[in-house]
Amino acid sequence: MADGRTPSGAGEDGSTPPGPDPAGPAPAVRPFLVTAGRVAPSASGRTMPVETQVVATAEGLSGLDLLSFEQHDIVAACRRPQSIAEIAARLKLHLNVVRVLSEDLRVAGQLTVHVPDSGVTHDASVLRRVIDGLRAIPDSRGVLRDAD
Repeated sequence: MADGRTPSGAGEDGSTPPGPDPAGPAPAVRPFLVTAGRVAPSASGRTMPVETQVVATAEGLSGLDLLSFEQHDIVAACRRPQSIAEIAARLKLHLNVVRVLSEDLRVAGQLTVHVPDSGVTHDASVLRRVIDGLRAIPDSRGVLRDAD
């Protein structure tokens, strides 16, 4: 840049990294427009945990053509049970947008939502198994991450 700073994501020499952006282009629509300004997924104000599993209902799959773009993508992605976090990552949508839209789709009968038992989700052994599972996934070079 003219003021001596390097652009965000640029290398030390000011060049951009090779290859396409791994996350793809930024969405053209702001999250608050997709959710009509709502930030809480329900009238109660309680947010769905990121590990909440959602799956499309038969009604939801048959009515795909009637849904908005984001709602269509969420229902189509939920042919098999997936967590809120997985859907947000796969569709490159903000986590809270997926939470709000998933709640809307649940109320409309197009998604079934399975909220995990809060006692189980705070169990340290579950977290340890998740960490071990993530470490077992090789990185882009095929190298496994070392354990602590």
